[in-house]
Amino acid sequence: MSPITTSMLLSSLATGTIITASSYHWLMAWIGLEMNTLAIIPIISKQHHPRATEAATKYFLTQAAASATLLFSSTVNAWQTGTWDITQLTSPTSTILLTMALITKLGLAPVHFWLPEVLQGSTMKTALIITTWQKLAPMSLIFITANSLSTPILLTAAMLSTLLGGWAGLNQTQTRKIMAYSSIAHLGWMAAITPMLTNILILNLIIYMAMTTSMFYMLIISKTKTIQDTTTIWTTSPTLTIMMMLTLLSLGGLPPLTGFMPKWLILNELTMQNLITMATILALSALLSLFFYLRLAYTTTMTLSPNTTTIHHKWRFKPTLTTTPLALTLPLSLMMLPMTPMMLA
Repeated sequence: MSPITTSMLLSSLATGTIITASSYHWLMAWIGLEMNTLAIIPIISKQHHPRATEAATKYFLTQAAASATLLFSSTVNAWQTGTWDITQLTSPTSTILLTMALITKLGLAPVHFWLPEVLQGSTMKTALIITTWQKLAPMSLIFITANSLSTPILLTAAMLSTLLGGWAGLNQTQTRKIMAYSSIAHLGWMAAITPMLTNILILNLIIYMAMTTSMFYMLIISKTKTIQDTTTIWTTSPTLTIMMMLTLLSLGGLPPLTGFMPKWLILNELTMQNLITMATILALSALLSLFFYLRLAYTTTMTLSPNTTTIHHKWRFKPTLTTTPLALTLPLSLMMLPMTPMMLA
């Protein structure tokens, strides 16, 4: 793809998200979401491969259906109340439709099936965009309309997502699919806190994006596509190996790493609101996710790849990627826990 085309597509992607996040009219929000979807489709399908075309088709159909549901929800609300204002969503039918549309956009269970498939058919860089930047537009709408959304649907989707993100991830060997189920589980935690405290939702989203960006960037640098590939990372860079292990443990939510902060705050708030069962289910589902993070951390740092030769070094060319983004995201992913009181102030 030519640099001009790439820059046009990426700027359209950014513009779509910004339009959605800054709009107060439902039609403008919908236009932003459509721009976002149409810009990512060529990026997903740029490899001339059936898997990439299939991934782009699945992504397009799911996002188009979710956008249509969102437009229908806002039209029903305008029909009943006479206003297109995003913050004035009062019709019960509209709130249920909007909640389902946003859940589909994000890839929360039970409408999560597209996310692992699309990620597996994309390149690592495209998968990084889908799991981070593409979550911003729907999340901004969730943030604006948090008081109007259907709480029972959100909490049910949150429980299903955290459980399914843990369970389905146990069986995976492809790192992109593992990251997809990791994303579903993290988004479940965010959905759980949305009806109560949106500032914790934003904090969780920032930390999730930092951790996911760090993880994907390390997978891109080490060209790791399966669990077996992780066993040879130590030959490429011992530093990268240790950082990957710490990032995986942070994704799992172990103290004293940053990933513990959102889980701690969310469980604290759920128990304060007397949602003990919900908090227990979320805490137990975190153990499922932790298992496959630990398995990846173990293969990365403590095992050698089975070799038929006596050579322990991976064939490698001179690295072309700069590690500057890692310098920005890794401190956020690993060392923010002591700053928790300042974050909440």
